[in-house]
Amino acid sequence: MAKTVRDTIKEITRGHLAGGSRCFGQCLTAVGWVGGTLPELYEEDGMVELSMADVAGGGIITGLALAGERPIYVVRYQGFQWYNSPIIANYAMKSQEIWQRPCPLLVRSIAMEGGIGPVAGSSHHSIYQRMPGVKIAAPMTPGEYQAVYDQFMQEEEVYYISEHRKSYDNTEEMEDTIHEEADITLFPISITRFAAEEAKKELEKMRLKVNICHILWIKPFEAKKEWVTALENSKFGGIVLDDDYEEGVASSVAHDLMMAANTKWSSKKVHTLGLSHRTAGFHPSVDNLPPSKEQIIQRVLEIVPHV
Repeated sequence: MAKTVRDTIKEITRGHLAGGSRCFGQCLTAVGWVGGTLPELYEEDGMVELSMADVAGGGIITGLALAGERPIYVVRYQGFQWYNSPIIANYAMKSQEIWQRPCPLLVRSIAMEGGIGPVAGSSHHSIYQRMPGVKIAAPMTPGEYQAVYDQFMQEEEVYYISEHRKSYDNTEEMEDTIHEEADITLFPISITRFAAEEAKKELEKMRLKVNICHILWIKPFEAKKEWVTALENSKFGGIVLDDDYEEGVASSVAHDLMMAANTKWSSKKVHTLGLSHRTAGFHPSVDNLPPSKEQIIQRVLEIVPHV
């Protein structure tokens, strides 16, 4: 049976604890074990339950990393980063630059949507993206998650892993699709990568050629040469898709791509599509969900004259 993202995280965590480090968070050993991503271990094995004081949790983890441990910090809802980020962003991420003292910790920040209200839902990687001293990745495949963890273990920075619960059952790796000439290029981040693939299939039935360039690394973001070429060869530019508000990572990435593709011969617009600029409620009628297949198709058809 193929290994899922869930299996990969669980295996990584087990090995991390066996190596002498610990995993911290709230309600880790409760029913479900954080969506089945944690091995069924307890405090004596390195699985440490924190209190429900979110701000304090970030300080505890930072202190452990400064003391020489490489802790994993599980934040069950990405929206809770508004409480967890102050000490991580203002101490852990700045420690190496100011005091030449590394503070390597791995933050597992988990996104989900669906009736969970104005605080908890969606991805919030933009909170950290503007700050120095952090690397941010949004792995959606088993291979990507393993590669990000392996890199973390070789480096000294704070790592912020932007997860999404809807990726946990995924067993497939995701490859870029690049045509020699396309109508438009999609640059999806996080859970929008799955919706982008679904949208591409429908758009191709309409005889549109759609590139997909899957973004794993949010920071540092690299406008890969093949992505820039794909954008330059797209008739109607591109769209950055995100599970965060557009006024953050999506806009930053779109700007970087436009600058990379802006030559004296051509200039391509890169649009953005993310969460609606409003607060989510608990009822489906007032929820705020990431761009769906249908919304992506609609946005593409607004940009590309469809015959």
